[in-house]
Amino acid sequence: MLTIGSIVIRVDDLDAQIAFWTRALDYEVREPRDVDFALLRPRRGPGPNVSLDAVPAPRALPPKIHLDLYAENQKAEVSRLTALGARIVPWDRMPADADFVIMEDPEGVRFCVIDGGDQGSSTNPA
Repeated sequence: MLTIGSIVIRVDDLDAQIAFWTRALDYEVREPRDVDFALLRPRRGPGPNVSLDAVPAPRALPPKIHLDLYAENQKAEVSRLTALGARIVPWDRMPADADFVIMEDPEGVRFCVIDGGDQGSSTNPA
């Protein structure tokens, strides 16, 4: 049997991405941290690890994989993430009843903020 140990995100600026993702997810860095790799884990309770790997990687749009982040208050979370440096990604084919907002982190890594009330019922392209 396999289990997911960590979701890995390739980054250019490790320190900046640690700052963004630890605040975005309320995670902490597991020490010791490497010069080019950091494992982030939830401060409290269960949750998947997110690893940041300082290895240049070409950007593909739409990405083959992305994070869906569920929010109890989607509007507040989108505002909070925007204040941390994330951006909303406009999409001309956004369904009128979409329960997701497409965003990208400061380096352009895409993710979606899902209205937690529906637990991600819509299909999204990120």
